[in-house]
Amino acid sequence: MRSTGSARRGRPASSVGAAGWLTGAGRIAGLLSGYACAVLVGLMARVPLLERRIGSDRVARWHAMAGRCTVCLLSAHVVLVLAGYAAQDDASLRHETATVVLDYPEMLKATAGTVILLAAGVTSARAVRRRTSHEFWYHVHLLTYAAVFLAFGHQLALGNDLAGDPVATAAWYALYVGVAALVVWFRILAPVRLNLRHELRVESVHEEAPGVYSVVVRGHGLDRLGALPGQFFRWRFLGAGLARTSTPYSLSAPPRPDRMRITVKALGDHSAAVALLRPGTRVWAEGPYGSLTADRRTAHRSLLIAGGVGVTPLRALFETLPGEVTLLYRARTAEDLALGGELEAIARWRGARVLYALNGPDGRRPSLTASSLRDAVPDLAGHDVYLCGPHGFAREVYEALRTAGVPDRRIHHESFEL
Repeated sequence: MRSTGSARRGRPASSVGAAGWLTGAGRIAGLLSGYACAVLVGLMARVPLLERRIGSDRVARWHAMAGRCTVCLLSAHVVLVLAGYAAQDDASLRHETATVVLDYPEMLKATAGTVILLAAGVTSARAVRRRTSHEFWYHVHLLTYAAVFLAFGHQLALGNDLAGDPVATAAWYALYVGVAALVVWFRILAPVRLNLRHELRVESVHEEAPGVYSVVVRGHGLDRLGALPGQFFRWRFLGAGLARTSTPYSLSAPPRPDRMRITVKALGDHSAAVALLRPGTRVWAEGPYGSLTADRRTAHRSLLIAGGVGVTPLRALFETLPGEVTLLYRARTAEDLALGGELEAIARWRGARVLYALNGPDGRRPSLTASSLRDAVPDLAGHDVYLCGPHGFAREVYEALRTAGVPDRRIHHESFEL
């Protein structure tokens, strides 16, 4: 991130009065932004311990929070230090900015890093993100790594808290080298190893419901991936114009030693193009990720609540979760029940229940309230509840479950709304 304190060669380490307060506050903000940057990059590393134990959704929210904190601290660092130096030199803010950027060591690179990080922060704002493509947002965020690299020399060269202190400098190097090692291993080497080892290719594509398609991916020794029902991979299909985008899709069936399956609803350009995939298309996958698995189970009875295509991870869990299981599936019409035949077959095989919440003949949507859920599932509060669906649906059902007395620790869901 930015500096842990910016001081010109020959400039006193401290000053008095307003200038001293401003530069001191700026250096503290710079030091904190440096730590926040390491946290930010570490959360981008997709460390399995975090992804599986804490949950990808929570890690994503932590990353978003760390990003906001980093941008705020960075902005405070820049503004406060420049204001303090301007007050100390009795110069204008514009003149002091030009002097710092052009004359201080490592500052041109640090300025470039600052611009990149601020751009990443701006493109993450919801209002901006809704108006930009996922690809543009993704590539801007990839530049965050470059921003950190550009700013690192500035931190060591001009940081008053690091310069001349070998212990502090060594600790700073250890922090950043450790985070960089996590990124290189889990974001680069592990995916390369996975794809070279398992040689994934599309085996078949078939329609499950209007606009909903299943893709069967074949590979070698897929049981060694350690993927669990309920988890997802990030998929890059090297065909049908999809090679530039990596998109998360959940497994819609328990993984087999030689094949995995995902089920995708055509909601955008990428998901709609999945229907055009041809057998033999090469696949690049990263994962498995996610913690919506049987490991979260705390009770003998489970209720799975799916909204629309959110049934995909729950279908895999419906087949494999031990104990007494009930699946509640919300869809507009019977034609929209993707994988419905499989769910009925699984229910007969294991003696489980499948309940449907469909729109009425007049198109009216059924209300999933605390009362209706308690009526449908006796002793609801004693169940583990796995919940997956659109954000608004999941939020509504979550509130109903809490009202019905289901403890928060027994409601398991993953949401990527930041």
